Amino acid sequence: MKLYHVHSGIVLESEGKFYHHKNINWDEFINQDDLSTQCEALVKSENPISDAETILANEILAPLKSQEVWACGVTYFKSKVGRQEESKGAGGGDFYGRVYEAPRPEVFFKATPHRVVAHGGKVNIRKDSTWDVPEPELTLVVTSSGRIVGLTIGNDMSSRSIEGENPLYLPQAKTYDACAAIGPCVLVTNEPLSPSSLISLAITR
Repeated sequence: MKLYHVHSGIVLESEGKFYHHKNINWDEFINQDDLSTQCEALVKSENPISDAETILANEILAPLKSQEVWACGVTYFKSKVGRQEESKGAGGGDFYGRVYEAPRPEVFFKATPHRVVAHGGKVNIRKDSTWDVPEPELTLVVTSSGRIVGLTIGNDMSSRSIEGENPLYLPQAKTYDACAAIGPCVLVTNEPLSPSSLISLAITR
């Protein structure tokens, strides 16, 4: 089941049909540990709509409202090696090797809601950075109790030249206006994501 955040409320997609529920508070609705059950109940409460394509084309928002966005870094070996190579000149390579092996992950603040753009929006790069990369990421939707209730797609834009100069510059490399894109929707499921799932990203300049 897919859950879309729109100006007029939410749109649910289930088995190829769309259901529009107006005046629902996104923050309250998404912060339910039984989100899947609540979505199923909404699907049963109304008839499908025929203008979903128009609504999603004109009203779609990023699938968050007041939630902060946090991210995890150095989560796979290739990332570890790349970060070590970038920062060795600044003496920071050892930090990445340590966090890759450590039981505590690298978790950093990424964005406030107003710095996030929705699906189809334009992300930014910093004018004081010479090397900027998009990073397509699996993004978790987590309730205030710590339960993962959904999945979506995120683009964690990074100013690699700034981070490579010094690991302590990470906040400047990661957090700025339009530094992240999230969406278009939340996949609401109680099942683990298939290991064969792919996330793709197209760059349009």
